[in-house]
Amino acid sequence: MSDDQPKIIIDDDWKSSAQAEKAKLAEQELQAAQQAASGATPGLPEQVGFKELLSMLATQALMYMGAFPDESGRAMVSLDVAKLNIDLLAVLEDKTKGNLDEDEAKMLGQTLTELRFHFVEVSKAVAKAAEEGTLEQQGDQSFPLNPGS
Repeated sequence: MSDDQPKIIIDDDWKSSAQAEKAKLAEQELQAAQQAASGATPGLPEQVGFKELLSMLATQALMYMGAFPDESGRAMVSLDVAKLNIDLLAVLEDKTKGNLDEDEAKMLGQTLTELRFHFVEVSKAVAKAAEEGTLEQQGDQSFPLNPGS
């Protein structure tokens, strides 16, 4: 062989990375197949507990404060429904006082504080939009807001 011929250099790191990725994908497929066989729904937790309940109520409150735009890019705001979900969390905090571990109590308290702060900010934004005439009201309580306005 002459020295003029190009040499092919195989990067062993690349090969091992590709094999590791292939093994990881195979493991994920196996786990998905096991979940399907057990009847578990992908994306849903196998067990539900306090953290999942807290997350669900907080997500509902955020949704009604316009945190999640719909397909059109517009956010729906229903302050009454958002307040209801925040109030439910407050009831949960009151009724579970002394029965939660330290982390759960801290998580609930912080979540409530953040949601209340966000509620005040969204309420101010809705009032300002109503003042400026940029608020589009639908029904009695839901207001689609265009974040680009």
